[in-house]
Amino acid sequence: MRVWRLRIVVSLCLLFVAGTVLLTERRGRAALTPAAAQKTKPATKLAPATEIHGFDPANLDRNADACQDFNQFANGGWMAHNPIPPEYPQWGKFSELAEKNRVVLRDILEAAAKNKSAKPGSLEQKVGDFYASCMDQEKIEAEGIKPIEPEFQRIAAIKDLSGLEVEIARMHNYGLRGLFGFGAAQDFKKSTEVIAQAQQGGLGLPDRDYYTKDDPDSTHLRDEYVKHVAKMLTLAGDSAAMADKEAHTVFEIEKKLAEVSKTRIERRSPEANYHKISVTEVNELTPHFSWTEYLNARGVNGVKEINVGQPDFFKALDHVLTTVPIDDWKTYLRWHVLNSTASLLSSAFVQEDFNFNGHVLSGTQQILPRWKRCVAGADNVLGEALGQFYVQKTFTPQARAHARAMVQNLITALQTDLSTLSWMSDVTRQRAIAKLNAFTRKIGYPDVWRNYEALTVTRGEYLENVRRGAEFELRRNLNKIGRPVERTEWGMTPPTVNAYYNPSMNEIVFPAGILQPPFYDPKADDAVNYGGIGAVIGHEMTHGFDDQGAKFDAEGNLVDWWTKDDFANFKARTDCVVKQFDSYEIEPGVHVKGQLVVGESVADLGGLTISYAAFRKAQGGKPENLIDGFTPDQRFFLGWAQVWASNTRPEEARRRVVTDPHPPNRFRVNGPLSNMAQFAAAFQCKAGDTMVRPPDKRCQIW
Repeated sequence: MRVWRLRIVVSLCLLFVAGTVLLTERRGRAALTPAAAQKTKPATKLAPATEIHGFDPANLDRNADACQDFNQFANGGWMAHNPIPPEYPQWGKFSELAEKNRVVLRDILEAAAKNKSAKPGSLEQKVGDFYASCMDQEKIEAEGIKPIEPEFQRIAAIKDLSGLEVEIARMHNYGLRGLFGFGAAQDFKKSTEVIAQAQQGGLGLPDRDYYTKDDPDSTHLRDEYVKHVAKMLTLAGDSAAMADKEAHTVFEIEKKLAEVSKTRIERRSPEANYHKISVTEVNELTPHFSWTEYLNARGVNGVKEINVGQPDFFKALDHVLTTVPIDDWKTYLRWHVLNSTASLLSSAFVQEDFNFNGHVLSGTQQILPRWKRCVAGADNVLGEALGQFYVQKTFTPQARAHARAMVQNLITALQTDLSTLSWMSDVTRQRAIAKLNAFTRKIGYPDVWRNYEALTVTRGEYLENVRRGAEFELRRNLNKIGRPVERTEWGMTPPTVNAYYNPSMNEIVFPAGILQPPFYDPKADDAVNYGGIGAVIGHEMTHGFDDQGAKFDAEGNLVDWWTKDDFANFKARTDCVVKQFDSYEIEPGVHVKGQLVVGESVADLGGLTISYAAFRKAQGGKPENLIDGFTPDQRFFLGWAQVWASNTRPEEARRRVVTDPHPPNRFRVNGPLSNMAQFAAAFQCKAGDTMVRPPDKRCQIW
C-alpha cells in the first residue's frame, strides 16, 4: 500500500472494510515432485492431524495446470472449501487473519468493558466504555434518530449561502461528509512542512464513474441509490412522496459534482493534484464561497496557503453553489448528515444503510454481527490505545527483531539489483540507492504512541462517543498545519492486516497485524516466508520506485531526480504492465483498468523479484530439500500465491474494478509470475503456456 499525505490513499491488500471514523459499512504442472506428471488426482481435504506451518498442500487443486493458471493450481482447493461467509463481500487469507485479530481485540475490549474499577481517564477505561456504549443496543434503539436531530434543525435554519458555509464547516468539524474534503497534509514539495489542503468530494456513491457511465449496471445502481436515499429520508420522518422528490434532488446535485470531478486515474498523478495557492487566490477561485470564513469556522486561523488538489472542481463547485436553490442544498446536507451517521443509529437505519452499501453495491448477504462492528469502531476511534493491548498479546520482541532483519535483507537485495540494472544510468542509480538507504522502517507498532488524554469517552450515547472521537482526530490533524512534520506517526493501527509506503515520508510500514501466518510464520521454511512476508516487504519498498513513488526523492520531495533517458526507459517498462493488466477481464467485457492498478502491479512484480533474490541469497549452500514434494523455489511461489487465496462476490468485483487501485487477487498471483523466468523454470513451464508471457510482451523492471 502507498499512503499520500494529500489523502491519495491506496492499500496493499484487498481488504473488506467494516467501518470508517464513523463506522460506515461499506477494504499444475508441478505436483508432488518437480518432475511429476502434469495432472494428478484431486486431493481430499482432511482436517490436519497437526498444525500446518508454511504452505498447506490441501489448498491445491491438482486437476489444474500450474503453467496455465497458477492461482487455480495453488489455491483451487482452498477456494472450493472456503465459501464466502454471508456477512462478507469477499473472503480470503487476508480475511482469515483479520478475523483472528478481531477475536483478540474483542477479548481485550470485553475484558476492559467488564472492569468497572479501571482508572478514570485510563486507556483501559476509554476502550472499555467505548465498546460498552456501542454494544448497548437497547439504548441505541431507544434514541432512534434523536442524536442527529439537532443537526437537522441547524440545517433547516439556513437562509443563504453564508449560512450554508457555516454548516458545512460545522459538519466537517465532526467528520460529517459534504461538498469537499479539507485537512492537514504534508507538502509534496517541502516534505518537512505541513500545509492545508482541499480535495474534491461530496458524492454519496463510491466514485464519480457511477454517475457518468451509461452501461446497464451503472444505470441500475443509480436507480437503486435514489431508492435508498428516499428510503432513508422516509425513516427520518419524511413522507414517501417528499422523500422521493428529495432523493432525486440529492442525486442531481451529486451528479453535477461528479461531472466536474477528476477520475481516479487522473488523481494518480501527484503533480496534477498539487496547486498550492494563497487563501486570497482560493477566494478568487470560489467568489461565492469564503475560505476565510470557512477556515475561521474550522478553527485554523492564520493559514496563508492551501493546496487545492483539483482547482477545476472548486471553480465548478462555485457555479453549482449559485445555481442550486438553498432549499435543495439543505436537502443535500440533511442527506449527507444522515448518510454519514446511519450505521450508528437504531436498527432500521443500520439495516437500510447495509442494504445498499453492503448488499446492492457488494453483494453481501448479511450485516456483520454487532460485536464485529463495535470492534471496528473501537479500532477506528481508539486504534493506538487498543493497539497497545493488542501488541502485548500478539507481537513479541523476537518477532519484531526478525521482521527488521528480513527488511534489511530485502533492502540489501534491492540495492544489489539497482547496482546492476542495465537500463539505468549511474547518475540515477546513485540517487535511487541513496533514496533506498534513506527509507524509514516502521515495524509492528509506533515507538511513540498517540496521546488520547484530551479525548473523553463515557458509557453514554454511542454516537456522541464517535462524534467526540472524530472531533478529536480532526482537531489533532488541523493542529499540524504550519508545524514541522511529525515523522514518528503511523497511518495504520497495529492490528491492521496491511502495510504501506508513504513517498512524502519515504517510509515503509508493517503493522503487527500482518506479521503473522500466512504472511510470516517463524515455524515455516524460509521459502514460504520469503514468498509471503518477504514479497510484501519488497512490494512496499518497490512502491518507492513505482510510477508515482519514483517522482519523490530521498527526503520525500516531489522533484525530478531521474535523467530524461532513464525515466523514458522506466515509463516504457511500466507501460508494459499497464497493457498486461488492461487485457484481464473480471467477467466478459469488464476489464481491469491498467492505468489504475499500475502502481500496485509494478510493486507486486518488483516485490517478488527482490524477495526471490533475497531468498536465493539466504539459501546459500543449503540443501534443496523437498517439503510436501515441492522444491524451495516452488514453495517460494506457492507462498506468494497462498496469501491471495480468495473468493469474491460478482458485485464486489465490479465495484472494485472501478474504485480499487489493486488488481483482483487472481491476477495478483498470475500477473507478475507470468513475467518471471524463475517461476517458469521452477514449474517447468514452456513457451506457449499461459503462465509464460511471450518475450515481446514480458514485463521486467527490477
